[in-house]
Amino acid sequence: MIVLHHLAYSRSTRVLCALEELGVDYELKSYERTQAFKAPAELADIHPLGKSPVIEDDGLVVAESSVILEYLNARYGDGRLAPPADTRERIAHDEWLQFVESTAGFSIMMTAIAASRGGLPEALEGWAAPVRRKMLETIAGGVGDGPFLFGDAFTLADIQMSYILAMAGHAGLLEDHPEVRAYLERIVHHPSFARALDIGGPMTPPKS
Repeated sequence: MIVLHHLAYSRSTRVLCALEELGVDYELKSYERTQAFKAPAELADIHPLGKSPVIEDDGLVVAESSVILEYLNARYGDGRLAPPADTRERIAHDEWLQFVESTAGFSIMMTAIAASRGGLPEALEGWAAPVRRKMLETIAGGVGDGPFLFGDAFTLADIQMSYILAMAGHAGLLEDHPEVRAYLERIVHHPSFARALDIGGPMTPPKS
């Protein structure tokens, strides 16, 4: 049976959603963050990075959300949470999947983390603001009339997108992007994602 090591307020909600969407049996091992909002030391006993999400499956230990999502979809979903292989749509899907934590993630996550510490320094905010805007406008353009990135199909790319958009919303970055906010709402109200939130708790911490 798959074991998901799930950290509170973290990206591992995405993996929990995929497991629920695929109807896979799994064991959930939950961890609370430290007072410094760090992952607890015992996660390093599971994977050298000491982070979450991490899954264990038949002796295999895997970290990194996109890799885990693709693994679960290939092994347990017969690929149904992505467009068919060797199609243009699959290339576009995989581009979105990587975009989340590479091109889009840095400016959004940096700002979201800094929001709880008084915000970014002025010079850094001057660089980050137009980059964030471009990232969010790119997402809005990709969704279009939606409801998801690939129309009615709920894919790994939508699941992967959830966390950075939740963090962006938590930091108030979606106020000027109602179409992105609406897209996030559709993701989190999708049945499997709603179950994941019920089971694993919210992706973002309470506002102080």
